[in-house]
Amino acid sequence: MAKNSDPNSKLIAENRQARYHYAIEDTLEAGVVLMGSEVKSLRTGQTNIAESYASIEEGELWLINAYIATYLQAAHFGHEERRKRKLLVSKRELSRLWNAVGRDGMTIVPLKMYFNDKGRVKLLIGLAKGKKLADKRATEAKRDWDRQKQRLMKQNY
Repeated sequence: MAKNSDPNSKLIAENRQARYHYAIEDTLEAGVVLMGSEVKSLRTGQTNIAESYASIEEGELWLINAYIATYLQAAHFGHEERRKRKLLVSKRELSRLWNAVGRDGMTIVPLKMYFNDKGRVKLLIGLAKGKKLADKRATEAKRDWDRQKQRLMKQNY
């Protein structure tokens, strides 16, 4: 995506295991509804989206089980670390996600959380299917072969 390659955007968290466990069919950028103390905590980079997932509940898209550390200076005005956070997508995108999850048995997986060029927190979510063990082994074998191929090319030149 061209937007994510902007030098002003800053990567906050990345779910590196998602591409190993899931076959990503499509990606989508979503806004995240946050409290002020959460944004302050994200600027320090204290977050984890590896165990989180997105779910459609009551006609809205939610990010569930994402960890954002408490911001110490917020004192008692802070936030819960693992609360549900609303994701902002258009109605058309939401209905497309709803159909894919319901009909095709797909999963909505968070891939990256970052600040865009306007300083807003965005979440790159992927529409994915779970990989079987054989698929995971094939992915690992391909990655190992590519790494070995790069080493051989580097030695020859």
